[in-house]
Amino acid sequence: MRKLLGKSMAVGAIALLALTACGSGRDGGSSGSDSGGSKGFAANSLIGVALPAKTSENWVLAGDLFTNGLKEAGFQPNVQYAGASTTVADQQAQITSMVTKGAKVIVIGATDAAQLSTQVAAAHQAGVKVIAYDRLILNTPDVDYYVAFDNFKVGQLQGQALLDGMKAKKPNGPYNIELFSGSPDDNNSKVFFDGAMSVLKPEIDKGNVVVASGQKDIKQTAIQGWKAEGAQARMDQLLTSTYGNKELDGVLSPNDTLARAILTSVKGAGKPIPVVSGQDSEVESVKSIVAGEQYMTINKDTRTLVKQTIDMVKALQAGNAPQVNDTTTYNNGAKVVDTFLLPPVAVTKANAAEAYANDPKLAPLTK
Repeated sequence: MRKLLGKSMAVGAIALLALTACGSGRDGGSSGSDSGGSKGFAANSLIGVALPAKTSENWVLAGDLFTNGLKEAGFQPNVQYAGASTTVADQQAQITSMVTKGAKVIVIGATDAAQLSTQVAAAHQAGVKVIAYDRLILNTPDVDYYVAFDNFKVGQLQGQALLDGMKAKKPNGPYNIELFSGSPDDNNSKVFFDGAMSVLKPEIDKGNVVVASGQKDIKQTAIQGWKAEGAQARMDQLLTSTYGNKELDGVLSPNDTLARAILTSVKGAGKPIPVVSGQDSEVESVKSIVAGEQYMTINKDTRTLVKQTIDMVKALQAGNAPQVNDTTTYNNGAKVVDTFLLPPVAVTKANAAEAYANDPKLAPLTK
C-alpha cells in the first residue's frame, strides 16, 4: 500500500512542500486533465454524503456540518451513516440509493476503501461526481477528487511527538514503546502507521527505541473497527506479557479513542503513565492533555475539511474545476486522484491554548 499511495519519505516531503507552496500557482486552483466541472447542475440539487459509523466525534460533527453547510449553500443534503455492524453493506446500499434519487455529487467517507468500486462506477455512469472524503477510495478510476488532511504527515507528527515526549520525561534512553494502528479496512490506518514509522524506525534500528513486545508489524498492531475495547484488551495483554518488570515509556496510538483506552489499561494495571499519542482533538482527550495524561493529539479541524469539500461541490455546480493542490501523489491503484490536502497540527499541553483559540468547543478547555 505504501507503494500504492506513493508515500515514501521523499514523496511525503514533496507533498509537504506542495502544501507550503500554496501561495504560488496553486492558489488559483489547479486540476487534473480529466476531472473538471463539466456542465454544472442546478443550484438546488441533491448532494449525497455517505459516512462511516459514528465511531468518533469527528464523524458525528462532519454529518452535522455537511447537513447545515449544504443547506446554507442552497443544496438538498442527503447525509447517511453506515451502521455499526454491517458498515460496508450499509454504505454500498446508501450510495446506490443516492444515485437512484438523482444526486449530482456524492461525498464518501469510505467504510472500506477497497469495496466501493461497483457503487462509484454506477454513480459515474449516471453522471454523478464522486469526492472521496478523508479516506481515499481504492482501485477504481471513478473517483473524481480526494479531500483530506495530509495523513502521512499526521503519522510523522505522532512519531516525532512520541520521541520528544519521552526525552522530556527521561533525557536518556533506551525507551520501551508499543505500537498501535487503526482498523485494517481503513485505508488511512497504514498511511498513519507508515508516517510514524518513518520517524521511529531509524531510532529503533539504532537501539535508542525498543518495541519490547517485538510486535512491529502492522498486522500485529491493528485494532479492528477502531474500537476502544480492542485497544484496551491488547494493552492489557501487553502489560501482562511484557511489562512485569519493565517500564513502558511510550505508546504510539493512532487516534484519541484508542489513546484513552490505552491509558485506561495502564492506569488499571497501576503502571506509570507513558507518553501516548493521539489524533482528532476529541473533547475528553483535550481534557486529558491539559491534565497531563495523554501527551498529544493532532488537530484536524473537521470544520475546515467539510468547508473545503462543500467548496468543491459549489465549483462543480457552477461547472468549474474545484481547486486542488496535489495532482501527483495519490495513486489509488487505478488512477492518480486530484487532491486537496490540508495541513495537520500537533497539539500538546504547551500549545493547546493557541491551537484551539478559534474553536468554541475546545478553547474553554485550555484555560
